[in-house]
Amino acid sequence: MNNRQLFLSHLAQTTDFPLMIEIERASGVYLYGPEGKTYIDLISGIGVSNVGHRHPQVMAAIQKQLDKYLHLMVYGEYVQQAQTSLAEALVNTLPSPLDNVYLVNSGSEAVEGALKLAKRYTNRREIISCIDAYHGSSHGALSVGGNEIFKRAYRPLLPGIGHIRYGEMDQLEKINTETAAVIIETVQGEAGIRVGSKAYFQALRQRCTETGTLLILDEIQAGFGRTGSFWAFEAYDIQPDILVCAKGMGGGMPIGAFVSSREIMTAFKNNPLLGHITTFGGHPVSAAASLATIQVIHKENLTAQVAQKAQLFKELLVHPKIKGIRYKGLMMALEFESFEVLKPIIDRCIAKGVITDWFLFCDDSMRIAPPLTISMEEIRMACTLILESIDEVGKPL
Repeated sequence: MNNRQLFLSHLAQTTDFPLMIEIERASGVYLYGPEGKTYIDLISGIGVSNVGHRHPQVMAAIQKQLDKYLHLMVYGEYVQQAQTSLAEALVNTLPSPLDNVYLVNSGSEAVEGALKLAKRYTNRREIISCIDAYHGSSHGALSVGGNEIFKRAYRPLLPGIGHIRYGEMDQLEKINTETAAVIIETVQGEAGIRVGSKAYFQALRQRCTETGTLLILDEIQAGFGRTGSFWAFEAYDIQPDILVCAKGMGGGMPIGAFVSSREIMTAFKNNPLLGHITTFGGHPVSAAASLATIQVIHKENLTAQVAQKAQLFKELLVHPKIKGIRYKGLMMALEFESFEVLKPIIDRCIAKGVITDWFLFCDDSMRIAPPLTISMEEIRMACTLILESIDEVGKPL
C-alpha cells in the first residue's frame, strides 16, 4: 500500500474527510509534496511554527541535544540543563512573581496542570471559563471548553464549571469567593479571533483579586510573539496568576508549560506530594528546541514585525465576499457570509498552494496565522492566491 492507503487503513481518523495532503518536507513558510507541489503554510500547523518550519537555529539546538541525551527520568527529579535553561529564559520574558515553570508535553496537559494547581492552592472547587472557549480535548480541558457540540458526547465531565460571555463586563459578577480560578484565552482562538478590550481585562483582573480567585491566562495560541508582543497580555497591563502556553513554544517540537509564582506552585509539594506528575514533560530535545525558539524570536526581532505584516494582510485582502477581518497581530479571521461560501474558497486555496482553514466554533471565517518569519513578498503572493481563489470558485481548475 502507498502512504495514502496506509494513512486511511492504520492511522486513527477523527473525521470522514481528512485533508489528505501528503507532505514530504518543510522549510520556512513552505510545505512540499512528494511530487514537488509547493504550499504556503498560512496556519503554521495551527499556531505552532511561529519561527517557521525547521528553523536552522532550532534544528541545530535539537542536534546538539541529541548528541547528549534523550529522556533520563520523570519530570522534576534530575537536574537537566535543557530544562533549567529554558525555564530561565521563559521567566525572563515574564513579570514578577511569575518565576516557576512546570514543563509538560502539550497545551491540554498545561491546562490540566493549571486547573489542578488552582484547586489545590485555593482549596476551592468552582472554575469559570468562557462560552466558545477552547482549552484542549482531554477531560478536564474539555470541561472548561465553552462549546457544547464538542462536550455532550463525553459527559459527565468535571462538576463545578461555570461559563461567562467573553468580553462582557456584567458577566464578571459571576466570579465570587467560591471560585478557584477563571481560565480565559487572552485572545479567543477557535471562536474566530475575538479580542477583549483593555478595560475588560483590567476589570477581570480586579474582580479576581477582590474575590481571591486565580486568573489563568491561556496563551497556547496567542503566546510567543503571535500578537505583536511576546505575550498577548502585555497589551492589557495585567498579569495572570497562572500562565498556560504550548503550540508556538517548541519551534515544531511537542512541549507546553504552565507558569506561576513559587508560592502558588509549592502547593504541589504536599498533601499529596507529587501533586502533578508527567513522565515526558520537558523532554530535553523539546526543551532545547523551545529555548532556541525564544532566542530566534528575540534575535530576529520577530514581534516588532508583526504589526506591519498584519497591516499588509489587511490592506491586500479586500474583496466584496470578505465581510470583515478580525485580528490581533498575526492571529486573523476573514469573515465570509457562511461556511457554504467559505469552504469551496479554502479548497481552491489549497489546490492553488495556500494552506488555510476555518475555526472550530466559527465556520464562516478563514484562519490566517502564518509563521512570524513570513516575508512581505510571501504575504503578497499568498493574498494574490486567496483573492484569485475567491474569484475562481465555481470555475474548473
